Amino acid sequence: MPVAHTLEGPLSVDVLGRQDPELAEILLGELERQSTTLQLIAAENFTSPAVLAALGSPLANKYAEGYPGARHHGGCEIVDVAERIAVERAKALFGADHANVQSHSGSSAVLAAYAALLRPGDTVLAMGLPHGGHLTHGSPANFSGRWFDFVGYGVDPESGLIDHEQVRTLARTHRPKAIVCGSISYPRHIDYAAFREVADEVGAYLIADAAHPIGLVAGGAAPSPVPYADVVCATTHKVLRGPRGGMLLCGSELAERVDRAVFPFTQGGAQMHTIAAKAVAFGEAATPAFTAYAHQVVANARVLAQGLAAEGLAVTTGGTDTHLLTVDPAPLGVDGRTARGRLAAAGMVLDTCALPHPDVRGLRLGTSALTTQGMGEAETARIAVLFATALRDESAGRGVREEVRDLTGRFPPYPAH
Repeated sequence: MPVAHTLEGPLSVDVLGRQDPELAEILLGELERQSTTLQLIAAENFTSPAVLAALGSPLANKYAEGYPGARHHGGCEIVDVAERIAVERAKALFGADHANVQSHSGSSAVLAAYAALLRPGDTVLAMGLPHGGHLTHGSPANFSGRWFDFVGYGVDPESGLIDHEQVRTLARTHRPKAIVCGSISYPRHIDYAAFREVADEVGAYLIADAAHPIGLVAGGAAPSPVPYADVVCATTHKVLRGPRGGMLLCGSELAERVDRAVFPFTQGGAQMHTIAAKAVAFGEAATPAFTAYAHQVVANARVLAQGLAAEGLAVTTGGTDTHLLTVDPAPLGVDGRTARGRLAAAGMVLDTCALPHPDVRGLRLGTSALTTQGMGEAETARIAVLFATALRDESAGRGVREEVRDLTGRFPPYPAH
């Protein structure tokens, strides 16, 4: 049977359906789930059809260990061009001297940053996991907690804001080799200048884990860590709306160390289809439309925070500066895990998270995906009401589910062409 030399649309499963109908049904089922429920997970978004096209391209076939012009495999002339484009677009988008776009994930990027700057046993100061730190910020179940001596700083239990005096005191006491600023659930802008000041005082490297806010940075809706951090680690999905993957940004003086920490130290062959998709996303993020999108994400998050507070939920820090917010549903009579289950039944998909108070789990939600779908403040305000309705009365879930289905039907993530 001859091979057809054509590329079908990124959402087409015709070819897969003929060869493997079982998997085709799974793909269609996931598209249906994403299209008929509200995606409120703060770390998720919808990529563009162009990004999906790059992910499903023939670049997936190419082995390309190394860097452009210095590969360990032949036939890399074309994929080298794709990676150079991705690097140049990332540098221009974020104003960085150097960009490495090969990291397979945000965690891989953090691992590479540690490998570039640290040695096993070094002391690192980072946000404690109970306060919103990531697994790579010292979890004993993660490489970070096994290989390095982490000291955790936290947030003020009343305000929910980072306790910068505690950060300074801990830095002076423990003299860390590196300080990590970044969180998976902090709804306010990070004060990178304040962290830089502490790092300089104790002679530490400053690593910014900007996995969550980097898309807002690209759209001018959040301050950039690039002028302050020695190394910036980030993901290319979330608000940035690219493929699942990671990247690192740094100054020219650390460029070689960072590159060698990615390859050959922590990774092998680069995923060239993903790198091409990153290039597409960086190009999209450099447009006025993306700038407007990033600001709308924040506007929607603030409306959502205000709406949930008005419905009686306890909103951490009293609101948000970013795409995400964390809330305690306890005032409505449910805990975090129960709340997540009720909301899922009503068609709202989100996560639980640690809150500043000991042993309390709340809810983390974000507005990136619904904003990509075209929803604005009016829709977001209505979502806040539906959210609280589903939590107050489990029997109301069916009615909320129907309204969610109607809302997502009016704002499909991938409109039919």
